[in-house]
Amino acid sequence: MPPAARPRRRLRAAGGALALAVVIGCVAAGSTRTAGGDRTATGGVALAAARYPVDRPVLVRPGRPPLLRPPQAGTPQAGTAGIAGCPLFPPDNPWRRVISGAPLNPRSAAWVANIGGGRFLHPDFGSDPSYGIPYSVVPAGQPGVPIRFTAYGDESDPGPYPIPSGARIEAGGDAHVLVASGDCHLYELYGAARDGSGWTAQSGAVFDLRSNALRPAGWTSADAAGLPILPGLVRRDEVLAGHIDHALRFTIATTQRGYLAPATHQAGSTTDPNVAPMGARFRLKASFDLSHYSGAARVILQALKTYGMFVADNGSDWFLSGATDSGWNDADLDQLKRVPGSAFEAVDTGTVQH
Repeated sequence: MPPAARPRRRLRAAGGALALAVVIGCVAAGSTRTAGGDRTATGGVALAAARYPVDRPVLVRPGRPPLLRPPQAGTPQAGTAGIAGCPLFPPDNPWRRVISGAPLNPRSAAWVANIGGGRFLHPDFGSDPSYGIPYSVVPAGQPGVPIRFTAYGDESDPGPYPIPSGARIEAGGDAHVLVASGDCHLYELYGAARDGSGWTAQSGAVFDLRSNALRPAGWTSADAAGLPILPGLVRRDEVLAGHIDHALRFTIATTQRGYLAPATHQAGSTTDPNVAPMGARFRLKASFDLSHYSGAARVILQALKTYGMFVADNGSDWFLSGATDSGWNDADLDQLKRVPGSAFEAVDTGTVQH
C-alpha cells in the first residue's frame, strides 16, 4: 500500500520529519531524547571495548553478505552473526545472547496485556522499496564526509562519517540511512538529509562492532532506546541462509519512562510499571507451534524463540523491523500476521532504569 496509508513504524516524542543514516566505520558516544523531545546530558561511562581481529574488508551488496554458520544449541550465541566482513558485535553481546531459557520478567503478563495479547505480529518490511529500513555497505577506505547536527548535536558523535552520497534513505518521515563499513563500525544518523558534499541530521551515533560498549546512561542514539538499529533488522541474506543469529527490534505504541540495558534511553509517556520500557526483551514462547509456518516466516519465528526482540522505539504495536529488499516474498511474510501477541513473553534482563 502507499506509504501514507501504512501505520507509522515509529512515533517520535519530538515532532518533525526525521531521518537516520547508519554506516559502520568508527566508534563514538551517543545522543539522547526525552519523552518530550528535550535533550538530557546525564552522561555515563561506556563499557570497555572488547577488540576482535578485523578481517580483510569485503565489499558486500546490501542483502547479500556471506552465508553464516548454523546455530549451535547451548552456546551463549547460537551461531555467527556478521556484516561487511565483521562480527555483529562480540559473541557475548546482548544482541547475540540466546534467551530461550532465560527467566521470565515478573511483569511479563502485564506488559503483553498492555501491548495487546489479541493484536498480532506485523512485518514492517516487504518487497515494496518504500517499506522497511534500507542499509548499504561500504569498504573500510570509504572517505568520511561532514555531518551537521540540527537538534541533538551535543549528544551526537561528531563527524566525519563515511556515508556515500548515494546511500539509501528510508522512505517516509524517519528517512533512515544504514551503512556498514569494512572497518567494523556502525554509523547511524537520525533525521538525515543530504547537504552538499555531506549530510545534516537530528542526531548521530557510532557503534564499534567489535565492542560491547554502550552509550552513556540516559543518552539516545539514532533510535529512541539508545540502541543501534541495523543489528535489529530482519535481513533477507540471513533468512536465505536459514538462520538469524541475533535479536531483532520492534515497536510498541506506549512505553514506560524508563529503560532496560542494553538500552540507554527512554521516550515514554507513563510511569506505570505495567507498561514495557525501552529495551524490554520479548521472546516467542517455546510452546508456540512452528510446524504450520514455512519459508522466511519460519526462520524469523525461530529467531524470536532463540534470541527474541527488543522494544526499540515508539510506534505501532508488535511491528517487527526489517531491511528494505525487493526480493522479499510478501505472501511468505504475511504468515507472521497470524502470530498473536499472547504468544510472546518478556524475559528478565535486569532493573528498569529511570
